[in-house]
Amino acid sequence: MDRRIQIARSAFETDFSRAWDIEKLALLVNLSTSRLRHLFKTETGMTPTQYLKSIRMREAELLLRTTFLSVKEIMNRVGISDESHFGHEFKKAYGLPPSKYRSAAAPSVGSQSFQSMTIFAKE
Repeated sequence: MDRRIQIARSAFETDFSRAWDIEKLALLVNLSTSRLRHLFKTETGMTPTQYLKSIRMREAELLLRTTFLSVKEIMNRVGISDESHFGHEFKKAYGLPPSKYRSAAAPSVGSQSFQSMTIFAKE
């Protein structure tokens, strides 16, 4: 993979909550914005915007499954400030709005925790 695209991907992955703009990213890797878009899409199969969005949605999904943070706090942690935009993008990626996704994931987590507590209580 082109080193400049590796740098751009790494920048996204380490600082995905940042408000990235394509011009600053292009400067970071010393490419024009159009060349960056073209190279990025060729190397990853996604535009820079799509790639960043996928990282943010993956992180949001992880936080919904593994924390008790509010949807609004998760949204802010992943760098999205518009609640309706976040809900729409999350639903597009995972098939359910964030709160319903969390509810659907909760029974399996809750029953495992309950089973573990029951086992420890008997010992």
